[in-house]
Amino acid sequence: MLATLKIAFKKINTRFMKLFMTNHRLLTITAVTALIFIFSCQKDQSAHKSSSEDLVLEAGVSENIMQSTFDDVFENVAGIDGATAGEDLGIYGSVGFGIFSGQATGLATEQPATRCFTVSVTPRERGVFPKTVVIDFGTGCQAIEHLRKGKIITVYTGPLHIPGNSAVTYFERYQVDSFKVEGKHTILNATEPGSNQRSFKRTIDNARLTNINTNFWLSWSGITTMTQLEGNGSPLYPIDDVYQFTGGKRGGNANGKTWSSTVIIPLIKAFSCRWISQGTVEIRVNETVGLLNFGNGACDNAATVTVNGVSREITLR
Repeated sequence: MLATLKIAFKKINTRFMKLFMTNHRLLTITAVTALIFIFSCQKDQSAHKSSSEDLVLEAGVSENIMQSTFDDVFENVAGIDGATAGEDLGIYGSVGFGIFSGQATGLATEQPATRCFTVSVTPRERGVFPKTVVIDFGTGCQAIEHLRKGKIITVYTGPLHIPGNSAVTYFERYQVDSFKVEGKHTILNATEPGSNQRSFKRTIDNARLTNINTNFWLSWSGITTMTQLEGNGSPLYPIDDVYQFTGGKRGGNANGKTWSSTVIIPLIKAFSCRWISQGTVEIRVNETVGLLNFGNGACDNAATVTVNGVSREITLR
């Protein structure tokens, strides 16, 4: 089975290489999720019983998929720019981030005049909270290299750059490419009063990513703390930001498989790097424990899953 998965990775890499190379720094959800969904369906159809090592490897890939999916959500919710919202609701002021990236970031630009999605803010009056923001992609909208549909709905208790404020996000028929996104995503600005080191607590409740073509799904719940290690002195300039991630999750899939994950060496993610470059996650499936290692700080797309002394390299997207 590990050999089968390795072959599947190679095929996916070949088929989607050009797409990956031209995409924004976020995960190409279609390609990578297709891998785990195809892998899972093949296992189910062949009625093959996977070993514990196989299941840990599968869980490691699933963790990567779900993490990238909800990092996209975070970046859009925290990245809303002041001009769009009528005031600075996010954490990057007028610069924006994610689908709201401005030219100052050097990333793909989605200016209001050319955006394919609409944004409504209720109430629109400045300083009046809670405030509900609806990002509506309609029946199909190409934003940051992905075809999106439906709505992202976020309720802000106050500007997210101010400690103590939060943003709770739900989804209404929201899809990214061929995958439906569901669940609840909460961002809390947990920065200590008087501290110049920003920290955000992210809670994922009943998240589910479903392939609308096969109905195969992945589920995910848990809490992550993001602590900003670098770039705190320039809060409205995201390019120099480096974050540390700690916390844990629980996941599952349509085949009845479940797993848990815990960060045992903090994960490091720099804005300037497309991938997590450092840190280790412990993944537990039943009584089997594996380690997902992201490396020693080099900016590359390689990670290693080790189970019972046997290591397999996986490719991050």
